Amino acid sequence: MLAGKDDFIRIVLDNPIDATLLDRLPEVGLPDCYVVAGCLFQTIWNDVSGFPPTHGILDYDVFYFDDTDLTWEAEDVVIRRCAEVFSDLDAQVEVRNQARVHLWYPEKYGVPCPPLCSSRDGVDGFLNTSSCFGVRRTLDRDVDVYAPFGFDDVFAMIVRPNRRREAPAVYHDKAQRWRRTWPDLTIIPWETGHQATSDG
Repeated sequence: MLAGKDDFIRIVLDNPIDATLLDRLPEVGLPDCYVVAGCLFQTIWNDVSGFPPTHGILDYDVFYFDDTDLTWEAEDVVIRRCAEVFSDLDAQVEVRNQARVHLWYPEKYGVPCPPLCSSRDGVDGFLNTSSCFGVRRTLDRDVDVYAPFGFDDVFAMIVRPNRRREAPAVYHDKAQRWRRTWPDLTIIPWETGHQATSDG
């Protein structure tokens, strides 16, 4: 199944948690804010596989970018505020400031991470091309989709390496976990998969 942006938006909005996050996040007022990653591409995989929209989704990731205060305390204030706004949702919502990623990523994953310059920069670094999505509401309530590698892989259920960061072990572990939930995935090994090329 190959589809495009309009199909992507329609399916993402069929997931009630995705839809609620997108509707409420503008009220929180976080700078450069996107719903990203698993809750988007896994919603697509669920649709292609005939599963319910929320099937297998462990958490819902929100990125924002604020380099005015890089302390953990400042990020924690935002996390707590979002926890209150989304407290009625039956979902774990993970909110992270992309301006701080370089402070903890090397210790957690064992590979370097230079400072990021935006939330989109964070999306660009996901290890799988099908993970690289960010979605937000615009001021006029349309849905803005950031998709640096396009839509073909996600609708074809292909897990393909994006080697912006060298983390083959992390890629392998994630891919094997995903396959247990979505058995129809095609996983391209890190060692043999070609470097993904951004569409812009």
